[in-house]
Amino acid sequence: MANDVQSWRWDLTDLFPDVAAYETELKALTEKAGHFGRWREKLNDLDRDGFLELLREFEELSLLAHRLVAYAALEFYADSRSEAAQARFAHAQSQLGELSAKTLFFEVWWKHLEDAKAKALIEAAGHRYAYWLAEMRSWRPYTLGEEAERAITLKNTVARAQGKIYETINDRYTFAFEAEGKRIEAKKSELSRYTRHQNPAVRQAAYDAMLKRYREEAMILGELYRLVAEDWKNEYVKLRGFPTPISARNKMNDLPDAVVEALLKATEEGSQTFQVYFRLKARALGMKRLSRYDLYAPVGESERQYTFDEAVALVSEAFKQFDPEFEALMRQVIEARHIDVFPRDGKRSGAFSYGPVPGMTPYVLLNFQGQARDVATLAHELGHSVHSLLAASHPVFTFHPPLPLAESASTFGEMLLVDRLLETESDPRLRMSILFHQLDGFYGTILRQAYFARFEIEAHDLLTGGAPLEAVHSAYLKTLKDQFGDAVEVPEHFQYEWLMVPHFYHTPFYVYAYAFGQLLVLSLYRRYQTEGQAFVPKLKRILAAGGSQNPAELLQKEGFDIEDPGFWLSGFELIGEHVARLEAEMDRESE
Repeated sequence: MANDVQSWRWDLTDLFPDVAAYETELKALTEKAGHFGRWREKLNDLDRDGFLELLREFEELSLLAHRLVAYAALEFYADSRSEAAQARFAHAQSQLGELSAKTLFFEVWWKHLEDAKAKALIEAAGHRYAYWLAEMRSWRPYTLGEEAERAITLKNTVARAQGKIYETINDRYTFAFEAEGKRIEAKKSELSRYTRHQNPAVRQAAYDAMLKRYREEAMILGELYRLVAEDWKNEYVKLRGFPTPISARNKMNDLPDAVVEALLKATEEGSQTFQVYFRLKARALGMKRLSRYDLYAPVGESERQYTFDEAVALVSEAFKQFDPEFEALMRQVIEARHIDVFPRDGKRSGAFSYGPVPGMTPYVLLNFQGQARDVATLAHELGHSVHSLLAASHPVFTFHPPLPLAESASTFGEMLLVDRLLETESDPRLRMSILFHQLDGFYGTILRQAYFARFEIEAHDLLTGGAPLEAVHSAYLKTLKDQFGDAVEVPEHFQYEWLMVPHFYHTPFYVYAYAFGQLLVLSLYRRYQTEGQAFVPKLKRILAAGGSQNPAELLQKEGFDIEDPGFWLSGFELIGEHVARLEAEMDRESE
């Protein structure tokens, strides 16, 4: 292997040999979807054999659709400048939408089928389809008639436009400020390089410019958010009958309300652990106390560089130490050339692992630049790939894990690597850099997201109750002060920061899933530290389940009670150990 941009591009032939084969199968999908429509007239007369035939045909349709979209998406992500790739991706998404419309009749019929007949058909379908079918029917109390559902679908095209309007407004913003004697004009997507700048004056100037603009736009963006909150309440509370706005999201995540409340409560109790960390970070930066301006300031950056060969070897060793099968599965991605490694013009930014269909080696996108965080990203994405491969026995309907468990293997893999690096690296600056980077990440995905969720609950209640926007701004400011305590100073104009969070507009109550996934893994990792190799088969059974079981029940079977705040607090114990380790490293460095 080498750091060769051309040699490390993914091979899509496992999906389709070439574009011609892709186009042929795309036409076949349209024909097969039309043929599936014949079942509409047969639904009420289905016997067991007929029902099983319908399910198998539906599964084949879904598998083909997933392969088609994967091919078009991966081609586009590899080179977004290609007009042909753009057109194929857009058309594939359109065809997927048409397929959903043509098969909707089955889902509506299934949800409204009488219990006795549904039970008999689930038994006939067998274990392979049982959870998927039962989970669909669990939405029955919240499902309206076919005409009402059609009306809501049409209504939601407008509701989704609210998120697009928000993005359109944000895309036109330019933030101007002075930085180190230069006038800077930056888009929102470019601001992080300045809010995370080494120079505190640059950080403050960037934040001030951003918050000034959002304060000026608060009336427009705030009232747009009021529409989002009212639309969500109208559909999910008034029409569908959920007890609270967040209950609808919990149902989508297949989680009881009690589990989410336990998570949020534990996060509030664990906030003091992060406050200790913020005091340490202030010390590292030579400050008496952090300001909110300094939250993401870089600390202890190391110049250590890794080749891609070295990165793969590090991740391989960390995974093998945990479980040989973990290593074998992650190597499958490398050996199949299902990985696109280095950045280049036109390639999508960021990183992901994409498991198109059960049994197919996942595809991994990286933008590897040789830093320690790039090695951690490799471990994270290959952890996702291991998860997909372990769950390969399930049908496409239950192959992917539910959102609360989606980050389990990835974050666990990253933890394995970090522990390996902390054990083997001799450079104290690199060890501190790794710890600072990880703890900053823990804050961003756990504490920040959980308090976002608390704010969202309150904001929806305020806005749908007719409260003025000033009350929402005040609620957000209190949220910040509650999570930081006296460890971080929060200037008053950070009360407008919530206006720049796109998830609030696009996907209400989504944010706690980040906290759930990260803290779940920390709590599981804590158990691994206690149980050692006895823990390994438990985690592998959780991952192998994919999306075929209720998350709370699945974890309960393995001895993890996620309704108990104490389970979540064990994750904070692990964070506390990382904070203590960082403090010890800092003490040694200052001697």
